[in-house]
Amino acid sequence: MTAATLPDRKAGDTRRYWVLATVTLATLLFAMTVTISYVVLPQMQGSLSATQDQIAWSVTFNLVATAVGTPASGWLANRFGRRALMIWCVTGFSVASLLCGTATTLEELVTYRVIQGIMGAPITPVAQAIILGTFPRRQHGLATAVWGMGVVCGPIIGPTIGGFIAEAYDWRWVFFMTFPVCVVSILMVFVFITDRTRNSDIRLDWTGFLALSIAVASFQLMLDRGERLDWFDATEIVIEACLAGLGLYLFAVHSLMAQKPFLDPKLLLDRNFALGLFFAFAFGGLAFVPMVLLPTMLQDLQGFPDSIIGLILAARGVGSMIGNFAVVAMSRFDPRIGLVIGYTSQSMSGYMMAQFDLNVSMADVMFTSAFQGFGNSFLWVPLTVIAFGTLPTHRLGEATAVFHLIRNLGSAIVISVCVGVVIHSAGVSYSVISENINPFNEAFGIASVTGGWSLDSLTGLAKLSNEVDRQASMIGYINAFYVFSTFAISIVPFILFLKKPERD
Repeated sequence: MTAATLPDRKAGDTRRYWVLATVTLATLLFAMTVTISYVVLPQMQGSLSATQDQIAWSVTFNLVATAVGTPASGWLANRFGRRALMIWCVTGFSVASLLCGTATTLEELVTYRVIQGIMGAPITPVAQAIILGTFPRRQHGLATAVWGMGVVCGPIIGPTIGGFIAEAYDWRWVFFMTFPVCVVSILMVFVFITDRTRNSDIRLDWTGFLALSIAVASFQLMLDRGERLDWFDATEIVIEACLAGLGLYLFAVHSLMAQKPFLDPKLLLDRNFALGLFFAFAFGGLAFVPMVLLPTMLQDLQGFPDSIIGLILAARGVGSMIGNFAVVAMSRFDPRIGLVIGYTSQSMSGYMMAQFDLNVSMADVMFTSAFQGFGNSFLWVPLTVIAFGTLPTHRLGEATAVFHLIRNLGSAIVISVCVGVVIHSAGVSYSVISENINPFNEAFGIASVTGGWSLDSLTGLAKLSNEVDRQASMIGYINAFYVFSTFAISIVPFILFLKKPERD
């Protein structure tokens, strides 16, 4: 290497890291803004005079819009270029987020959330494609670890900050506060993203796109509303299930027969990528189940305030950051080792959560939450390196779109299963416990056992019923954590089928 080439190399490395910083900020913004609204749903419900079911549509339609928009990101990036797509998506997402804070009716809020989901959907897969295309394969682990901070920590930072802002001001500021960061992100995309590669001749396979969109949207709606509507006892859920099945069938048949399908099934011929989709599905479920179950468990059963819940989620973020540093230090090792550590840690954290009871301390919850975040970090980087390490560069746009679609579906399915376990187990446990409550039970004659309960007054019966409900619900959460732990450890044997990616 000559001396003249050293400045060029340093300049190239500097540009790469500015690109990394840009897409990391954009991804962090998207992940944070999408989840930040969850903590202000009660405030939005009251402000917009909506029912609980009506305000839930602001979440449901956002998820559906994101799910539909994600698979299209590969085609959009190829057709218009990654730079142009990032500019439009970050700008559109930012404006939609600002408009969400100005909504005066439920209809306006839902409309803006749909736009937010559509515009934001391509940000994560396109950002990943930019990183993998910018950095050489030997640096994919490091680059992905840094970028993963936005993917993993965004859903943690958002609700944490949102909880404090909601208490201090009102729900609108949850959306307003991100706008200055949005402006900075847009400017950075303009300056540092230079990939203008595009193919104006590429055409959209409308049949495949529409079939997949119907399948994904119907399936997402079914999972989101199934528990609320008692699943297949409701006509809506049956219709959504039929549409999802029909759409998936048409998409699969068309993809196998079309010359240029919307998503090329030949991607699945790459063993690591095909298995990577399986691991991405598992990652999506494992990453977000504790974030859904722990806050509701602690608030409903123990009365933890929003600020304490925020600290618990922040502990998970600290664990994720520590895990990311550890992953970077291990970047020279076989990435399959990271997957073993990650899934095993997830299983252990699930088992630890299954040991909780109604007297669990905040310190125990925070430690477990941090440990879960630590294990989660060990999954993201190795999974990315393995899944995309054997694919050619020109397939990265399409591949990342499929990858994140499967990840999102994994989140929706595993969360739905675990919530179903909580509700079903709680109902069964309530019935079993109630059978032992009667005037002839000798335990009710012991004052230290009854704790003020009485079968002779309405107040006493109400206290007793509330305690039975708490105990039964806790059993439901414990069973869900056992399911989480079992699912995580069951993934480990499949790692043996992965091929170690080559480094250039």
